[in-house]
Formats: sequence, structure tokens, C-alpha cells
Amino acid sequence: MKFGVVVFPGSNCDRDIIGALQNDLQQEVISLWHKDKDISMFNTEDCIVLPGGFSYGDYLRCGAIARFSPMMQSVIEFANKGGKVLGICNGFQILCESGLLPGVLLQNGNMQFVCKNIFITDEEKNVQGTPFGEKKNIYKIPVAHGEGRYFAKEEILNEMQKHGQVIYRYCNKEGSFEIDYSPNGSTNNIAGICNKERNVFGMMPHPERACSSKLGNTDGRKIFLGLFSIN
Repeated sequence: MKFGVVVFPGSNCDRDIIGALQNDLQQEVISLWHKDKDISMFNTEDCIVLPGGFSYGDYLRCGAIARFSPMMQSVIEFANKGGKVLGICNGFQILCESGLLPGVLLQNGNMQFVCKNIFITDEEKNVQGTPFGEKKNIYKIPVAHGEGRYFAKEEILNEMQKHGQVIYRYCNKEGSFEIDYSPNGSTNNIAGICNKERNVFGMMPHPERACSSKLGNTDGRKIFLGLFSIN
């Protein structure tokens, strides 16, 4: 499995994700420049990653300008053909702006930038085709964002719940859900979602920052293994 990491002007987590995939998970990684369009070296079993940061300075809205970059036009086509795409933090915002994922990321409820370790859990899984097992897992993963409050209209949330599209929720270390456990006031404590076809994934927490044993936390590896069944 190959990974392509898109680098936008203002990306600042591209090196983090490249290092985690190459050094901690021993995967092949290719950097992709935002002005390029060629991703013919990837097939639908591979994955394109949109990293965290402040693409194009987060002018207008977070991810709104990056959505129109030449590379994103190719990524959208790739996703629509069934290719895997993962957006982390700013990458999640870009996926929502591009329409590959439903909803929007709004300014944090406390109106402040948050940077700390939090806990997330995957949903109790009984949906066929999920990339996760049936057991609920709890992960300690860092967050770092100012606009991470997930929001969608009620009918969209109901549809997402029906299709098992909520893949992570903020929780405490025991796995309980309360709004106080969300670092941003996200609707229904949503921390990560996928599309109906389950090939496009977005999340605000940064698993790439929890992959090295030198950092004392490798829960991020479990996220990647669960999403992509990396060998």
C-alpha cells in the first residue's frame, strides 16, 4: 500500500505524517505538491492523505481555497473512483469543503485554539464493511485546532448514524460520552467520520503525533491499522 501526502502552502503536519508512515509503520510515501495533478502512480488500494496545518493561510474559510487546488481536483476524482483518502485536522476541513464528506468544521465552542491530548473511541461496530472490529477501543490522541467543532443538520446526522459514518467520538478515558469531554463542542461529540462508501475518512485529532514510542504514546498506530489494515 502506498500513501501520497499532499503539501499545500501552509501545511505544517506533512512531515509528521510522512515520518509516522515511513518510520513507524514502514509504508511507502510519496509527497504530492498542490500545484501538480498527476496521481497516476496510485491505485484504489492506495491512500492519499491531506495533512494538518493552515492551507493557504486559512484565508476565507479553513480549507476553502485548498479545495480548488489542481491536486485536489485529482484527489476528488480519485475518491469518486473508490480510492482511499484521509484528511487530518485541516485535511478534514478540506474534505468537507470539497463535498467529499458531509458537514462543516466551525470555530471551537470556547472560541480558543486547543492543543492537548484527548481521548476518542470508535463506535460500537455492527455495520457491515466497517474498517474496525466489533470491540469499542479508546485512544489517547493529540488535538491542535481552532476550528474543529463538527456540525451538520439533523437530517444529515440521522443519515450518517444510519449508515455508520461516525467513526470516532470524543470521550473520557473510560469511553463515556459527555459534551465536556469534547475539546471543541462538536455536535454529538463527533471527532471523525467517513463517507457512505467508506473510502474517505476525516478526523480532527492527529494520530501521526502518537505513533513513535519515543513520544510515549503509540495509539496513533492503532488508528492507521484500523483504518487501512496495514501489514
